[in-house]
Amino acid sequence: MDHLDEALRGLSDPIRRRILSILRDDELAAGAIADQFDVTRPAVSHHLRVLREAGLVTERREGQNRYYSANRDGIEVLKEWFHSFFPLEEYER
Repeated sequence: MDHLDEALRGLSDPIRRRILSILRDDELAAGAIADQFDVTRPAVSHHLRVLREAGLVTERREGQNRYYSANRDGIEVLKEWFHSFFPLEEYER
């Protein structure tokens, strides 16, 4: 599976899309992310793992804590693919 397929799979769940939106501008601890959802912490951990494997978030460990942030390089693949549907001339209008 190529990177685009993995990224699209990563976005296929509404919880994962919401997590990515939460991480758009901030790095957050896994617990702080989990606190924003009405699902179990293991479920949030699963979604974070899928996003990490898809290259959409990065994980940083500090002691026993894990911190997550959006991976702009991984998201760039999606941006380029979506932009391929809109010729540059359309942006210049």
